[in-house]
Amino acid sequence: MSYLRRKNIDDLVAAAQATRLRQTLGPWSLVALGVGAVIGSGIFILTGTAAAGETLAFQSVLHAPVLDLLAHGPEALSTIGRPGAGPAIALSFLITAIVCGFAALCYAELASMIPVAGSAYTYAYATLGELIAWIIGWDLILEYAVSNMAVAVGFSAYLNDVLETVFGVHFPDHLAGPIFAGGEMTGNWFNFPAFLCIMAITWVLVRGIRESSAANNLMVFVKVAAILVFVIGAARAVEPANWTPFMPNGLPGVITGSAIVFFAFIGFDSVSTAAEECRRPQRDLPVGILGTLVVCSILYVSVAVVLTGIAPYHTLGNASPVVNALAALGMHDIRRLVGIGAVVGMVSSLLVYQYGQTRIWYAMSRDGLLPKAFSRIHGKHRTPYLSTWVAGLLVGIPAGIGDIGTFADLANIGTLFAFAVVSAGVLVLRKTDPDRPRGFRVPGAPWVPLLSIVSCLLLMLGLPLETWARFVVWLAIGLGIYFVFGRKHSALERGSQP
Repeated sequence: MSYLRRKNIDDLVAAAQATRLRQTLGPWSLVALGVGAVIGSGIFILTGTAAAGETLAFQSVLHAPVLDLLAHGPEALSTIGRPGAGPAIALSFLITAIVCGFAALCYAELASMIPVAGSAYTYAYATLGELIAWIIGWDLILEYAVSNMAVAVGFSAYLNDVLETVFGVHFPDHLAGPIFAGGEMTGNWFNFPAFLCIMAITWVLVRGIRESSAANNLMVFVKVAAILVFVIGAARAVEPANWTPFMPNGLPGVITGSAIVFFAFIGFDSVSTAAEECRRPQRDLPVGILGTLVVCSILYVSVAVVLTGIAPYHTLGNASPVVNALAALGMHDIRRLVGIGAVVGMVSSLLVYQYGQTRIWYAMSRDGLLPKAFSRIHGKHRTPYLSTWVAGLLVGIPAGIGDIGTFADLANIGTLFAFAVVSAGVLVLRKTDPDRPRGFRVPGAPWVPLLSIVSCLLLMLGLPLETWARFVVWLAIGLGIYFVFGRKHSALERGSQP
C-alpha cells in the first residue's frame, strides 16, 4: 500500500535541520505573521455584509448550499437571501473564532511535534500517508493562490479609492480593472496595480525571511493602528438604539453571519509554514498560532460592535461598509486613515499568503512530489527562490486578468478540508505515537479534535454545490499529477528521505 506510506517524524526533523533555512523568527514575529495574514480585506468588507445579510438567487441546484439541498431538496431553490446577524455580528465572530480555535489547538500540537515547513501537508504525510498528504498539499496551493488572487484584486480597488480621496489621483479603469468579469470581456487592458503588487511582494520574499518579516511587522503595526483609530475615534458616535434589535433574525442569522465571516479568519494556519525558520519552534509555534487567533478575534469583535453602533445594520450591506459609515457621519479624516489601513492590510495578507504558498511548494518538491527545481535554495538569501517567483507569476497574472471575488468559497472549502485533516492527524498520532514529546497538547482530546472535524464538515456543507464541483475538479487534476509524476519520484518511492 505505497499510497499509505508515511514519513518518519524524526527523519522529517533531521532533513529540515540539514537544509538550514535561516532561523530568525521568534514568538512575536510569528504572531505578527499570523495577524498579517488574517486581518486583510475581511474586516473591512465582510463585517457589514454579514450584519446586513446577503441577497441571493439560487438559479439552479449548483448555486444552492449542499446543507439546504439535503434538508429541503429542490425547495431550497426558492430561498432568496441569507439573513443577516444584525448587531449580533459580534457573536458571529465569536462563534467562528471558537470553531477556528478547535483547529488552532490541533495545529499547535502538531506544529510543536513536527516543526517542519509544509503545514497541514507535512502533518498529513507523517500521520495519514502520502496520498492524503498530496491531496492536502494540492488543496493548500489552491487555498493560498485563490485567496491572494481575490485580495490582490481588492487591493487594486482600495488603492484607487485611497489615491483619489487622499491625493486626487485616479487610475484609468482600463489599467486597473479586470479583463474578464462575470464571464464577459470588460474592455480593460490589465489590472496593473494587482499584478505589480504581487511582483513586489515576490521580490521581497526572495530577499529573505528577515526582510519579509520586518516589512510585515511594519504593515501589521499600520493596519492595527488604523483599526484602533476607527474603534476609538468612531466610538463617540455610537447610538445604542442601533443595537436594537440585537438579533433581528434570531440564531439562524447569527449562524449565517458566522459562515460569511469565516473567510476573514483564514490565514492563522500560515504561521505553521514558518516552522523551519523559527528559533525555538516547539515553544514559539503554539504561541504564534493561538496568539494570532486571540488578537484577531478581539479586533474583529471591537470593529463589529462599533460599526453596528454608528450605523443601522441594514445599511451596511455594501463593498466598503466601514468607510461609507464614516463618510455618512462626516468623519473624513478617520475615513482616510482607515482606507490607508485597508490597503496596507491587504498588502500584509498578500505577503504572508505568498510566503505560505511558496513553503508548500518547497516542502512538496523536497519530498519529490513536485520537480526538484522548486526546492532549490538561493545561495545568498537562503530562500526557495524559484518556487517563490513561479508562485508569484501564477497568482499575479490571473489577478491582473480576472475578477476573482467569486472564488472566495473555493478558498473556504479548501481551508476547512485542511483543518479537518489536521484535526484527524492529532487523533492518529495520539494512537500511533503516544510517547513522542509534545511541546503543546490539545486539551480535552479526543473531543476537541472531533468537534473540530464535525464543525468543519458542517461549514463545508453550507457551501454551494458548485463550489464542491470545482473543488472535486481541482483535486482530480492534482491526483492526475500525483499518479503521473509524484508517485514515481517520491523520496519514499526511491527509498530515501529528502
